Parts: sequence; structure tokens; C-alpha cells
Amino acid sequence: MTEVDLDHHRSGDAVTAELRADVVAGLTAAQKWLPPKWFYDADGSELFEKITQLPEYYPTRSEREVLAAHAGDVAKLTDAHTLVELGSGMPDKSRVLLDAMRDAGTLDRYVPFDVSEHVIALAAEQLVADYPGLRVHGVVGDFERHLDAIPMGNGGTRIIAFLGGTIGNFLPGSRRKCLRAVARRLRPGDRLLLGTDLVKDPAVIEAAYNDSEGVTAAFNRNVLAVCNRELGADFDLDAFEHVAFFDRQQEWVEMRLRALEPQEVRLEALDLDITFAHREEMRTEISAKFTRERLTADLDAAGMRLEDLYTDPDDLFALTLASR
Repeated sequence: MTEVDLDHHRSGDAVTAELRADVVAGLTAAQKWLPPKWFYDADGSELFEKITQLPEYYPTRSEREVLAAHAGDVAKLTDAHTLVELGSGMPDKSRVLLDAMRDAGTLDRYVPFDVSEHVIALAAEQLVADYPGLRVHGVVGDFERHLDAIPMGNGGTRIIAFLGGTIGNFLPGSRRKCLRAVARRLRPGDRLLLGTDLVKDPAVIEAAYNDSEGVTAAFNRNVLAVCNRELGADFDLDAFEHVAFFDRQQEWVEMRLRALEPQEVRLEALDLDITFAHREEMRTEISAKFTRERLTADLDAAGMRLEDLYTDPDDLFALTLASR
């Protein structure tokens, strides 16, 4: 019998409070910034889906290629009964893992963890139809705050998957803090499956964030549209240009929005006025790129051990299996 459960740990009021706090902190800083999680309203999610299909954007295709090649190895090695997916979204890549676990005869439960109840509900509806007997236990929450909501289960090992290179959006200190929080949720036999983009030719990396069709630019400016809608701001989206570059020292991509002219922005809901100088830049995302050495160091600092590292044939993207 198919079962679907849903836990709520993030109300609409809490989301609004988080957005307000982030925007005040970011726009009043000496170097303005906004966190990338606010890209992903309905329009932003649709734009990101388009990005993943662009010829320049290799990470999604490369990660899926690695999954397709090694999901069976992961299922066999872990003997996992449960797949927990942080920032799950729609279950496209996770299906590869679910198929491998089903073929290994161990699949019992899928735990999608996402900020959107709507997305979790859609995913659950699809999966329970396609995987008879699968139990789905959705968690509506923010994995930076609510990891303790991951259900422990009634036995059997688990894979906690954190795919898509999302861990690269954290600054180094926050990244290790997040990994430590995940490590605390791992029981004996559980594994973390971590997706990370790899260091490579900077031209390849920069092309992925500066596509010729301008989709990434629209995605970047969408964070301003979110502020306009949710906070009564009056950002002129056309008054900001998209900037993305690879910082060779930090080995991460920075996405920024650059003001094309001096301007003042009013955020009515915050009773806040913000001034932008001509060509002033606001950071909206970092996306760290990794080496095996950096991954090993981050996992060590979080109390985990790197067991296996799988890459695509061109060494563009990696999946790392780690245990506590």
C-alpha cells in the first residue's frame, strides 16, 4: 500500500520574516548582497529549468551522466532503504537513484525536503504512481534550519542526497557548518551523496553563467522582481545588468547585478530607502568549484570521511559518497 506523509516546518509568515531579514541585512551592508535562495519563485524556477537545458550549462547534464553511470554502484554499496533528498525540487535526477534502489530490492521510502509544499506534493503524486508500495514522507522546510525534521525511520540505511552543486552556494564557513549539520543526522551505515561542480577551464565555467540567450541574466534579475512583489519595492529590472565571472583565487563564480545609473530604491514594506551608485554591484550568488582536496578537507572538518568520488568522463562534475 502506498503512503504519503507531509511535515510542515516553514509557514508563510516565517518565509516573509526570512525574506525581510535577508533583504535588510544584504542591502544595508557595505558590499550589497542578496542570497540566491530568493531566485526561486515560480518564475525563477521556470527560468532555472530553461538554464539547465542551455548548451553552455553543463552541470545538470554532467551530474545526470554521473548518476546514470554509478547509481547502481551507490545502491549496492549502501544497501539503502531510504533516499532523503535535500532541496529536492521535481524528482528527475532522484529517479535514477530510486530506480537503482528498486532494482537492488531495497527501496522503501523517499523523503523529499524542499521549501515548496506544492513541489513536494507534485513529486509525491508522480512517484507513488510510478513506484508501487513506495512510502513518501515529504518535509516542507529550509535545510539550513530544519534538518532535525528528517525522519529517522524504523531501520535500514539511508542515503541523504544533496545534489545539483547547491553546497557551492555557501561561503566556506557556512558550507562546513551545513555539512556538520548533515553529519549529525547520519546514523551508522548512512551515507551522504554530495553533488559538486569541479574546478576546470575558467572559460567553460564562465560560459555556463553568461549564456548567449540571456536566460541567466533574466534569472539573476528575477530576485529584484521578488523584492518588488513581496516587499513593495520599486526596482527597475532594466536598470541592472547581469555580471558573472570566475574568481580564480577563491575558485568560485560570483553572480552580481550592476546598477547602470545612480538610483534610489524604495522598499515600502521595510520602510527602507537604498541608494545605488553608478556601476555599483550587488552580489546575488557564489558557486564554488571543487577539487578532491577541497572536498576531503570540507568533509573532514564536518566529521565525515570521503569514501568514493565519481566523475563524468570529462571531469566536469563529481558525486561524492561520504560517511560519518
